[in-house]
Amino acid sequence: MDRTVTIAGVEVPRFLYGTAWKEDSTQVLTERALALGFRGIDTANQRRHYDEAAVGLAISAAIAGGLLVREELFVQTKYTFQRGQDHRLPYNPASSISTQVEESFASSLLHLKVEQIDSYVLHGPSSPVGINRDDWAAWRAMENIYESGRTRLLGVSNVSLDQLESLCRDAKVLPHFVQNRCYAKQGWGRDVRDFCNGNGLVYQGFSLLTANAAAMASRELTKIAERNNCSIAQVVFRFAIDVGMIPLTGTTTEQHMRSDLAIFDIRLNPDEIECISHLTG
Repeated sequence: MDRTVTIAGVEVPRFLYGTAWKEDSTQVLTERALALGFRGIDTANQRRHYDEAAVGLAISAAIAGGLLVREELFVQTKYTFQRGQDHRLPYNPASSISTQVEESFASSLLHLKVEQIDSYVLHGPSSPVGINRDDWAAWRAMENIYESGRTRLLGVSNVSLDQLESLCRDAKVLPHFVQNRCYAKQGWGRDVRDFCNGNGLVYQGFSLLTANAAAMASRELTKIAERNNCSIAQVVFRFAIDVGMIPLTGTTTEQHMRSDLAIFDIRLNPDEIECISHLTG
């Protein structure tokens, strides 16, 4: 299987390295992930959980050191509403939502030291239910950024099926990605994944390991891992790719980075994929 997939003319890695919750280790871990072979980086302009500027330093170091060129790297970041931020805001909270999006995007370009973002994601609707006026103001501003060519793709994160349906019903530019926390007990996000599959969207799954402790401890996954001579984590990530997801890993160890990237050498059979699909842990 190819390690990339083409989405709206953009080559996207099938596996992304997530940089949330890394704090002072963000730069060194991102550099290590790039050195080991990750070519897709996920971050956000949300200092509460991410250090986007440290990601930018890692990218610059990798390019300056000749490890890669900008065109080989997929960079994804996010706009986060004020309720998801702490006091370190990347925009003026007194500004309109559309202006906040523009200010946050401009800040991301500076942090990441790039001239274009590959994927710009709305980091969740402004409330748990529905798509409201603020959400539409943010999405319209993101559509303008997309239409200007400053980002190549758009996405939305932490979204329910109802919210996704509402957004897609009236959006001028549909999201190319949906990035959600992925629970085995919900069929690995089956309802949202089915909508994505039926509407030309691509599902990105995060917390595939940490959100699924019971499934990870199941006898079924243990047997599948033993048959394939690999770890349970590798089985889960390989399954995610086999059902059409782009998984994210946030590992902080070089050993796990290497084993994560090795999933492209694993082949699950259809019965194994079906079994994992129906785990309820």
